[in-house]
Amino acid sequence: MCTSSSTAYRALLSAAAAPVTCVVADSTMPFAIDVAEELGIPALAFATHSACSYLALLSMPKLVELGETPFPTDDPVYGVPGMEGFLRRRDLPRGLYCAQQGDRDPWMLKLAEVTARSSKACAIILNTATSMEQPALAHIASHTSDVFAIGPLHARSRLATSASLWQEEDGCMAWLDSHADRSVVYVSLGSRAVITHEQFTEFLSGLLATGYAFLWVLRPDMVQMTSSALLREAIVAVVDGKAHIVEWAPQLDVLQHRAVGCFLTHAGWNSTLECALQGVPMVCWPFFSDQQINSRFVGAVWRTGLDMKDVCNRGVVERTVREAMVSDEIRGVAQAMAQQLRLDVMEAGSSSSGLERLVRFIKELSIRSCLKPRITEDYHRLHRPLMHYM
Repeated sequence: MCTSSSTAYRALLSAAAAPVTCVVADSTMPFAIDVAEELGIPALAFATHSACSYLALLSMPKLVELGETPFPTDDPVYGVPGMEGFLRRRDLPRGLYCAQQGDRDPWMLKLAEVTARSSKACAIILNTATSMEQPALAHIASHTSDVFAIGPLHARSRLATSASLWQEEDGCMAWLDSHADRSVVYVSLGSRAVITHEQFTEFLSGLLATGYAFLWVLRPDMVQMTSSALLREAIVAVVDGKAHIVEWAPQLDVLQHRAVGCFLTHAGWNSTLECALQGVPMVCWPFFSDQQINSRFVGAVWRTGLDMKDVCNRGVVERTVREAMVSDEIRGVAQAMAQQLRLDVMEAGSSSSGLERLVRFIKELSIRSCLKPRITEDYHRLHRPLMHYM
């Protein structure tokens, strides 16, 4: 697939009506960076996950050497610079089958490989803020030419909308309107998490035990071997009006609503940023990938919520949700972070300054690119080494 994509992408860049002077590519698609640079076009990598997860993936060769690969244990990790005091093996980015595959987890090894390749781009762009992840950004800067922290990007536009492929059910907003301030638990485990029926039962029992009303995003494909329609009917029958179930919610609007008191989340980076900007306390139950380290930062570094990874027990769900709903300390820290992030994206804020610097950087790259002879596909064909034909 990479080969065919690279070929089509090379043809696209070579045949463009106007010269392409710069490329910004997803950091998980390093072929887009490689091909652009082969053609003499400067390329930047845009990482859509957190700086802390990017740094952990960059550190994977060291982690493998130290025997500190991702695994669901509390063994301390010393191979990620700046995180030696709090990171555990269970907090590292991992694939779905980490417990069975250990340091041979193909997903983890592949993502570490493409992350290392993306770091060779002209610069790395991250959807984060210096106020959130300055130490990680500083360490990433030592691995690449330049780093730009310009997030949270969704905070830059009042017209920001969800990019989800799921159909949002906005009827839940009227349901939220009928509840008191900070009285509802919002539950969404993202677009990819799949849980067992037993885990579903533990979540439901724990939420019911809190006594709080809850808005639960329950995708049709979320619970293994079970019809979501039947589950929704069962919840409605059990909770007696204390819950509202939707297949997908307008999350930005939900998190801004006065009735929402905490967010039970998978800790995906978009959800983490959206929640952070609203100052809503989080309860994190990560599923895979960068969610593991994001949730650790929420609970142990930023202290804007609680991390209950690798546990799905009704008692733990009840206890952590209750604490997140009532803790003035957690809410105060979360709201302070939200205030700082709003300052970051304002004029002269760190993220706005980073974006302005990025625009200047791209303009300078583009000017230099225009002055250089363009390496075309014809050039590559004419100068291909003889061995390729043997």
